[in-house]
Amino acid sequence: MENAENLIALLVAAPLLGAAVLLCGGRRLDRAGHWLGTVLAAASFVIGAVLFFDMLGRGAEERTLRQHLFSWVPVESFQADVAFQLDQLSMTFVLLITGVGTLIHVYSIGYMAHDERRRRFFGYLNLFLAAMLLLVLADNYLLLYFGWEGVGLASFLLIGFWQHKPSAATAAKKAFLVNRVGDMGLSIAIMLMFTTFGTFAFGPVLAATGETSEGMLTAIGLMLLLAACGKSAQVPLQSWLGDAMEGPTPVSALIHAATMVTAGVYLITRSGAIFNAAPDAQLAVAVVGAVTLLFGAIVGCAKDDIKKALAGSTMSQIGYMILAAGLGPVGYAFAIMHLVTHGFFKAGLFLGAGSVMHGMNDEVDMRKYGGLRKYMPVTFVTFGLGYLAIIGFPGLSGFWSKDKIIEAAFAKGGTEGWILGGVALLGAGITAYYMTRVMLMTFFGEKRWQPAPDPDTAPSVEPGIEVHPGEMPHPHESPRSMTIPMILLAFGSVFAGALFSLNGAFVNWLRPVTDFEHGHPPVSAATVTVSTVVVLLIGVGIAYAQYGRRPVPVVAPRGSLLTRAARRDLLQDDFNHIVLVRGGEHLTRSLVYLDHTLVDGVVNGTAASVGGLSGRLRKLQNGFARSYAVSMLGGTAVLIAATLLMRGV
Repeated sequence: MENAENLIALLVAAPLLGAAVLLCGGRRLDRAGHWLGTVLAAASFVIGAVLFFDMLGRGAEERTLRQHLFSWVPVESFQADVAFQLDQLSMTFVLLITGVGTLIHVYSIGYMAHDERRRRFFGYLNLFLAAMLLLVLADNYLLLYFGWEGVGLASFLLIGFWQHKPSAATAAKKAFLVNRVGDMGLSIAIMLMFTTFGTFAFGPVLAATGETSEGMLTAIGLMLLLAACGKSAQVPLQSWLGDAMEGPTPVSALIHAATMVTAGVYLITRSGAIFNAAPDAQLAVAVVGAVTLLFGAIVGCAKDDIKKALAGSTMSQIGYMILAAGLGPVGYAFAIMHLVTHGFFKAGLFLGAGSVMHGMNDEVDMRKYGGLRKYMPVTFVTFGLGYLAIIGFPGLSGFWSKDKIIEAAFAKGGTEGWILGGVALLGAGITAYYMTRVMLMTFFGEKRWQPAPDPDTAPSVEPGIEVHPGEMPHPHESPRSMTIPMILLAFGSVFAGALFSLNGAFVNWLRPVTDFEHGHPPVSAATVTVSTVVVLLIGVGIAYAQYGRRPVPVVAPRGSLLTRAARRDLLQDDFNHIVLVRGGEHLTRSLVYLDHTLVDGVVNGTAASVGGLSGRLRKLQNGFARSYAVSMLGGTAVLIAATLLMRGV
């Protein structure tokens, strides 16, 4: 296709137009706004598909398209352009963002049907898509930062969409503030890039890494990692993700599957040349991913809230991706491959959770579910396929992508390889455990439904659902606008991994952008695969023994010390409060004390000294001529005496 690059801007323009019209058009669009938002999201996907097939028709080295719109900040050597770059990496994200995003829009038509502010909700969804597309299509770090902040703004608006809930408002502020810490890392990295390379553009920056000191590249890499930790909810900036479940379920699906949390993986992979030249920063990426992988998995084991259990799962799965990205050319392609397969099954799982909530009067406590497979067969099957995919059941998408990451981790070599590979393997077993727990507590066993509480003390989360005290839930299948997207995502959960792995298709697709090196694990690939399946089955077996063969109590037992800590997110909020909040308070008080005693003491002491001296000198100016005559006589006597003494010397 000639001039295909002219279509790139339309990818961002379509959802951006939807956001502008829906947010500024007023109430006249209330009846049709959700359709407009969905159509424009779908239009962006269609444009992406057209560009994808055009890209397939080009040679591997001719697939990078660029579109320059205008000079954003032309000030002498400080040149920043609004320009787009579409290559194999950004195209992968475009199709994921617009494809999964469109399905979530369709799902939201039914899910938000009773919400009076549905038009505004779809406007925010469109804004989210536009910001994320800008982030992955930018051809320079400064424009990427603009999209990065747009994603943060859209997430704040959507997480806190139900503002009448104090918990939602608090969660939105928490996500916003935690991400500001990571954003500082990205802003510092961009400043260091400009002072080092004199530009922000990907091409010149990444090409000049071989001519730059390792220390500077390490500093830039660590700042980029800090930014990725914020957006992708990695240790130590992971505390916002669980609270973000206070937003509507489609928001959770969008954040966890296609936008926000994937931004950090994109940033590290796009900046691969920097990390390749800075081994210490690259190792830090792998360590952060490994730690978060286990952190999120352990948290997911103890959550009874279905959405928060899936949130811990997301934290863990993104940890797999960050771990793979920290392995360098051996793992970049597998990080993105797992990101895409995760986009399918995690979106399906969250939409399935929303479907369960829809049929259970918005109840989120899995201890009050049970036996729902009889009442919600489509949700059961689609959720079940997503479950099998995420645990890495042989043949499904998660198996192909996660297994490759575990192999690549062992291929790191030496002690580091054994540790990282062992952590990834252990994470697979824990994933199988907590996801089997979710599956059994929700869809199997006897029903444990509880009467609806008093809405004055426990108000419904979802607008439009009337809660009457004492009313029992009546689980039922969701409407087609919700089940059709779940079915399509289930197909991706089943087939995407095998399709990507066929003849190394996905690795070859990304090779010109991310580069690729074959790893050499200390054990054979077959051994890794068998070990992964065995660990998976152990996790499933333990979960079945605890939740499949025994009645599930409606009230959670006290549990072990680790269980209680995991229910509180492994005390991450307690740690932040003690170290950051109280630490900040003590630091502020110390600074105030120093200001009052030292700074104010010096200033006030100087003023008092000058005032005292002036007061004493003022006494010499009394207005009496005789006093002045005596002063003059005394002064003359002193001068004469001094003169005589000097001559005598």
